[in-house]
Amino acid sequence: MIKYLTTDKAPPAFSRYSQAVEVAGNQSLIFVSGQVGVGLDGKLAEGSRAQHEQAWRNVLGLIGAHGLGPGDIVEVTAYLTDPRDVELYREVRDRVLDAAAPASTLLIVAGLADPRWRVEIAVVAARPHHTKGSHY
Repeated sequence: MIKYLTTDKAPPAFSRYSQAVEVAGNQSLIFVSGQVGVGLDGKLAEGSRAQHEQAWRNVLGLIGAHGLGPGDIVEVTAYLTDPRDVELYREVRDRVLDAAAPASTLLIVAGLADPRWRVEIAVVAARPHHTKGSHY
């Protein structure tokens, strides 16, 4: 079963896609669409660091609105438009994720949907189903 998730804790989708998608099974998987450095006010953060920080706030806002945190992220895919931002990306990601170490892919791309965007971050998070006798 697929459930399309939305929240006012992150900006709305920019076109026809979901903020996140939950897939039920032994664990529910939540697929978070790529988040960029746009705040709840719809304004793009200024500068690379501010965009990286805002993109991660959006990711955490989406999963947090559904009871999950950084430790529930199982995969991260990030796109950067400037290879000089790799160290910045890793620094912000590592701080945000703390001790969590999800699977991660980092790509340097020629551009994103809006040429002003410097970073886009998509994640997959997992929520275990609680069953009788479960150790969760």
